Amino acid sequence: MSPERIRPERVLERARQVLDIESQAIVALAGKLGDEFVRATELVLACRGKLVVTGIGKSGAIGRKLAGTFSSTGTPSLFLHPAEGVHGDLGAVTGQDVVLLLSYSGETNEMIAIMPAVKRVGAKVISLVGNCGSTLGRYADVALDVSVEREACPLGLAPTASAAAMLALGDALALAAMEMRQFTREDYARLHPAGALGRRLTLRVADVMRTGDAVAVVTKNTSVRDALFAITKAGAGATNVVDGRGRLIGIITDGDVRRHALADDNFLAKTAGEVMTGNPRTIDADALATEGLKAMESLKIGEMPVIEGSRVVGMLMLKDLTEAGIV
Repeated sequence: MSPERIRPERVLERARQVLDIESQAIVALAGKLGDEFVRATELVLACRGKLVVTGIGKSGAIGRKLAGTFSSTGTPSLFLHPAEGVHGDLGAVTGQDVVLLLSYSGETNEMIAIMPAVKRVGAKVISLVGNCGSTLGRYADVALDVSVEREACPLGLAPTASAAAMLALGDALALAAMEMRQFTREDYARLHPAGALGRRLTLRVADVMRTGDAVAVVTKNTSVRDALFAITKAGAGATNVVDGRGRLIGIITDGDVRRHALADDNFLAKTAGEVMTGNPRTIDADALATEGLKAMESLKIGEMPVIEGSRVVGMLMLKDLTEAGIV
């Protein structure tokens, strides 16, 4: 059919039908849940090895996604292609593992071929099948029914509603296990260090603070002119002011410089100790970076000295936190 002959109302009607059929298939799964689902969850929780997910075709694509979901929610998991399994990859399966089989027909030849070896090593088996009386349904220690009334495909051929149901029930199993093992936001963040949540929950001030030559430090007797040179050299927005023992006693920011310059023509001849802001807000290097962000936002400041004891070890900058993805 050429684009000119496509009727928009028919396109939208088909799309709505697909969504309706697939959503109904998923909702229907809830009514099927019972003791078998609880047993499957118990097997996942009792697993002392890893969850090995296997499937082929569309089920294989779902299996790869589910292996990622299980791994990221506290259940170590991997995907095993059944065709590769019979050529040596079954060596990855041990008696400590649980194998999750995905096959809507329950009669997939490649899957049936690996079952004797899986059983010999002693791995427990959970199957997601459209027919619990199928070969793979009978092989499993626990078989979960993902059968659907009909596919969303107008020809009734392409796995659509059945694929959505299989994916949804796999997610339900992963997240039920996640909750039962009391998996926390902090646990999730540790497994996602590159994600926004992971950065917020794991990144420490020490990971993002400026150190060395990027931190401006002057004494209280340094002239304001030289303090400005120190700020410029460090490429910073402020300089720390320390006493003769190297202890932090104040800070001079770009904002301080502008305010004093407007009020005093002799400002540059003064000492840092005369114009600094005393007892500035500080943060420990081991604190979460998000703590520094909250403090700077509440105080409306762009920099904060990082200290160990009373000595400056770095400078936390708001723009660095932004670049690190903390904001």
